[in-house]
Amino acid sequence: MSKPFIDSNVILYLLSGDPSKADRAEAVIGEGGIVSVQVLNEVVSVCRRKLKMPWGEIEALLLAVKSACDVLPLTVESHERAVEIAKRCPLSFYDAHICATAVLSGAAVLWSEDMQGEMVVDDVVIRNPFRIISPPAAASPGFPAGRSAPAR
Repeated sequence: MSKPFIDSNVILYLLSGDPSKADRAEAVIGEGGIVSVQVLNEVVSVCRRKLKMPWGEIEALLLAVKSACDVLPLTVESHERAVEIAKRCPLSFYDAHICATAVLSGAAVLWSEDMQGEMVVDDVVIRNPFRIISPPAAASPGFPAGRSAPAR
């Protein structure tokens, strides 16, 4: 079974004042997974800019994530795949790059709270770890499960 890819918003919920979400984020990360350098960069940016965290606390968070997860680099291949995904899916380019790296990693699931839950992108199902979700129905690439591209 492949490891899931974990988006930055799930990691940031480790710092949440909502104990149920913090606990769920800890469980998801504790099971192991995959993140990219982009995910780590986004975590650092939010921790510094929005949360005003000191560097020592950020470094401790990053160390915990890197200890639990495999970290993948950003590559020209992931960039090119992100461009392809962004052209056909309703995602920001940065979210498309997260999806591209998840696809290239071989992950079957991408845990993310802020992308469209149950969307399937190149065989990777985007799931919200904070919502109880039923197994996905078949879907067209880039469209929510159970939906397909509009007829032309």
